[in-house]
Amino acid sequence: MTARDSAAPSPALRVTGAAFAYGAETALEGVTLELAPGEAVALIGPNGAGKSTLLKGVLGQVPLVAGTIEVGGQTSRQRYASRIGYMPQHDDLDPQFPVTLEQVVMMGRYRSIGWFRLPGAADRAAVAAALAAVGLTDRAKRRFGDLSGGQQQRGILARSIVSDPSLLLLDEPFNGLDQENRASLVSTLAALKAEGVAVLVSTHDFDLAQQVCDRVLLLEHGRMAVGELPPAPPRTP
Repeated sequence: MTARDSAAPSPALRVTGAAFAYGAETALEGVTLELAPGEAVALIGPNGAGKSTLLKGVLGQVPLVAGTIEVGGQTSRQRYASRIGYMPQHDDLDPQFPVTLEQVVMMGRYRSIGWFRLPGAADRAAVAAALAAVGLTDRAKRRFGDLSGGQQQRGILARSIVSDPSLLLLDEPFNGLDQENRASLVSTLAALKAEGVAVLVSTHDFDLAQQVCDRVLLLEHGRMAVGELPPAPPRTP
């Protein structure tokens, strides 16, 4: 897959002086951040610091009460929504629901397919490519609830990239993963970055942030600071 407009001069994401609020209560303010195509930024901070708020604010799920958000040069959320892939911290898909992994990933195509149309050849090809990207081609026909927790996480990642986003938002994607699935996720994110996808990832795992990300955004008490990440230490065999 290739990120759309990855060669365009516009940043993949530009947030300028943004503030987000739940009702009358401001949850996060003073956010200024820019991501280039192929760049990854880690959101790091304690619980309640505003990491999920920022991701949901970019998505439009938390109201923007000040500042601006641009994705690929677009300021209209209706225009840029299709450019964003999102992997939530907790997915609400019932593991007992009788649906295959392939069908779960196809859910990420519904915005472009429409709810009352059948998937076409291009949609099936996109699902196959997304499953290959996360290393789950051989699990495509398996019932989603029968997969391991790590495989389910990778399947949700496949769903988030199946519509070829230029910006990927990940909320604590490494939580609960064993070493094999963590390594697979790191490899997948590295490949997406190489294709020009920008990544904004919330994580408590600083070591994994070093492996994936170029910069870090520290959040605490509704405030933020941006800095460079030191290089990851060499991995011992």
